[in-house]
Amino acid sequence: MKFTEPFIFDALRTPRGFGRAPRNDKLGGSLASCAPHELVVGLTEGLEKRNPGLLDNVSSLILGCVGQVETQGGHLALVCRLASNIPNQTPVKTLNNYCVSGLTAVNDAATAVQAGKEGLLIAGGVESLSSVQFLGDRASYYTDPKLRAALDWAPPIMGAELIATIEGYSKQDLDEVTLESHRKAELGWKNGFYQNNVMPVIDNFGKVLLDRDELIRGNLTAEKLRDMPPAFSEQGKAGFDKIMLSHHPELGAIQHVHSIANCPGMADGAALTVIGTKAAGAAIGLNPKARIIAAVETAGDPILQLDAGLDAIELLQRQTGFVIHDFDRIEFMEAFAAPLVKFFRTYNPDASKVNTNGGHIAMGHPMGATGAILLTTLVHELERSDNTIGLVVAQAAGGIGSAMIIERL
Repeated sequence: MKFTEPFIFDALRTPRGFGRAPRNDKLGGSLASCAPHELVVGLTEGLEKRNPGLLDNVSSLILGCVGQVETQGGHLALVCRLASNIPNQTPVKTLNNYCVSGLTAVNDAATAVQAGKEGLLIAGGVESLSSVQFLGDRASYYTDPKLRAALDWAPPIMGAELIATIEGYSKQDLDEVTLESHRKAELGWKNGFYQNNVMPVIDNFGKVLLDRDELIRGNLTAEKLRDMPPAFSEQGKAGFDKIMLSHHPELGAIQHVHSIANCPGMADGAALTVIGTKAAGAAIGLNPKARIIAAVETAGDPILQLDAGLDAIELLQRQTGFVIHDFDRIEFMEAFAAPLVKFFRTYNPDASKVNTNGGHIAMGHPMGATGAILLTTLVHELERSDNTIGLVVAQAAGGIGSAMIIERL
């Protein structure tokens, strides 16, 4: 079988809004009034405007989404196709790979291209946490204490607390990377670095609902972070510390050091990429922005969980020969502060090349979309900075990891 190189022709995302529904007298996030499919449809329209003829030549739509119930239930990619100008003959797929979902969708599209899939594929993800709450599908192992104990399941923040305990990270260590995430994000927006890859969300009356990431705290200080106490010790006492210590009895106790600020904020948002062969793009006059050099997905320790991104990096390095210092830009998923600290201390990368314009501790975490958001940022940041080789890394609960290397053209 002949394998064909996958190329990226465009990538676009929405701004990220607070993932908060209106409640009593409290306002919701700026995107709370948008159904999840509307965020995706808006992006398809934006991509068509930038790339005329695209939608008539789409051969597949692949969407990641984690909370597939209520407004995100049914078959969300199908809903998006029905509500958009994508032809009804276009096959669609909705997938859930937890917080790696958006990058998995792109990887699936790239794999399809390598196997001979014709046309252009749109792949990415969406999540509206103002519509469907975190763990909103109420899976049995989320809600049944006996089952989650039997399966050794714990929420992802417990994995971050376990990493911090094993590595001996202090709250100050976590606060330092948290502050840097907000500082870089504020500067990135101030300097206009998101201008070409973020599309404002506009309602049916032409009103702009949101045109920049809503969760960034430009006035955050080290003193404010220091005064925010650790927030998850009670959750640990609910049985999750016991689960973790059964696998790591040498620790004696779990040190709970993450405050709310050291966690990525719940957010609403979506991102889409256009993938295909060079010939498929040329057929409608498109030139690729980048090519996908390699991509991997990994499964690892379900207790430690958030080391999975490092597992993916190790696998990519073995397969390709690249090392961290070969990359001009790196987008690393800030799945809580501890995994980010561990990435820096394990690989010692040039910090100016990592999450150059902020990470999702600052800008928010629309779970099913985050992997695609990271890739979208990377594609445009390589172009903006006139650099060549980039790495995107994502990790998720349960020890799921993913990473991709791209080359700007």
